[in-house]
Amino acid sequence: MNSRLLCLAAVGTLALAGCSTSPGYGSSTGYPAYPSQVSCADCGIVTRIDTLASGRSAPSATGAVLGGIVGAVAGHEISDKTGGSKGNRNIAAAAGAAAGAVAGNAIQNRVTSDTHNIHVRMDDGRTVVINQRDLDGVRENTYVRVVNGKVVVR
Repeated sequence: MNSRLLCLAAVGTLALAGCSTSPGYGSSTGYPAYPSQVSCADCGIVTRIDTLASGRSAPSATGAVLGGIVGAVAGHEISDKTGGSKGNRNIAAAAGAAAGAVAGNAIQNRVTSDTHNIHVRMDDGRTVVINQRDLDGVRENTYVRVVNGKVVVR
C-alpha cells in the first residue's frame, strides 16, 4: 500500500513539474514576454509633436460672464416653475450663476486653446498623425497607443 501511494505521489509530482515551465509566449529570449514587450497593432513611438495655434481669441472673462448670466436665469426659472419661495429662487439663481460661470470659462478655454499634431511611428512601420488638444503626458520618444483617434501613454 505504501509503495503504491509513493509511486502515485512521484507520478503526480512529475506531471506538475512538467506544467511549471512556460513556452515563452512570443519572446525570442526564451523568457516569458511581459505586456510591454508584446507587439501591439495600434501602438508606436511619438516621433514629433507640432503645436498649432487656434487663431481664435476672446476677452478673458467672456465665457464666465455669459455662462453666469445664462446660469442665473436658468436657475431662477427652474425654481420659479417648481414652486419655490422667493428666497429659494434667489439661492437657485446664485447657484446657477456660479455653475454657469465655471462651465462658460471651461468652454471658452477649450474653444480658444491650441491643438497638437502628434506624429506616431507605429510598430508595423506606418506613420500616423493625430490632432488633439491636450497632450496628457505624451512627449517625443514615448511609447504610446492610439485609442479612438486619441494618443495615450501606454
